[in-house]
Order: sequence, then structure tokens, then C-alpha cells
Amino acid sequence: MIQAGQQAPGFSLERLDGGHATLAQLLESGPLALVFFKASCPTCQLALPFLDRLCGSALRVFAVSQDEAARTREFLRLFPLQMPVLLDSAAAGYPASNAYGIRYVPSLFVIEPDGVVSAVCEAFDRRAYESLAARAGRPMFSPGESVPLYKPG
Repeated sequence: MIQAGQQAPGFSLERLDGGHATLAQLLESGPLALVFFKASCPTCQLALPFLDRLCGSALRVFAVSQDEAARTREFLRLFPLQMPVLLDSAAAGYPASNAYGIRYVPSLFVIEPDGVVSAVCEAFDRRAYESLAARAGRPMFSPGESVPLYKPG
């Protein structure tokens, strides 16, 4: 799996809402976080709504679905997200997932404008997510909200 300090592999993925996006295009607007997920993953179902709270912050978040478009849309019906969604499906051979060495989902990568990965988080790790929220300048968890410290993917 790609680690902090390494160059992020480039990609060209289909956007769920139409068109394609490359990593280079996405980085033109500044740093970003990519979170790889599968619709059937309970840990992803926990993590993505929290990550979605960072939308509109200094750190843009993109979800990368390992499912086909129809299954991804069903996930979004159950777990509405504002963040843009990219498709890295089996039909396409999982090009981004393979390039990033994804073993478990959710897997999150923070990528700087120069293309270097500055943070990596596999599974749901509350401390790592709190650090991400601090970087984004926006709270991710509400006071009194029941949030586990860790949940494996």
C-alpha cells in the first residue's frame, strides 16, 4: 500500500455524475483526500458520513467506489453524501485501487498539490480522522456523539 512520503499514483476515473477526472486535474485546486470504499462495507458506512462533514472545507474529499455505478447510487440513497464520487470498478480492473495497493476499505490518502501522500489511514481510526478534521479546519464529530476509537475494515 502507498505510504506517506510517496508519490501518489496518477489515475483517470469515471465520475459518478458524468465525465472523467484525473488526479492531476483534482490536485490543481489544492490538497485532497481520497477515500476508497465498497458499498457493502459496514466500516465504510460508518466512515463516509463523517468524512462528508468536511465538504466545503480547506481539504476536498473524494470518495472512490469499488462498486459499479448502480450499486454506488444505491449506497448514496442510503447514505447521502455531498462529496464527489469516482468509480474504480471491477469491470475496469480496479486501476486506482491496484495502483494504491488497497487491501482493506475504507482506505484514506491525503495528497498534497505536489502529488506527495502526506497521510494514510486504513480502516476507521478516530484519532486519524480528528487530525484530518483539524487540517480541514472543520469539526468532524459532534460533542456527545458516540464514535468508536477504531473499527477495522
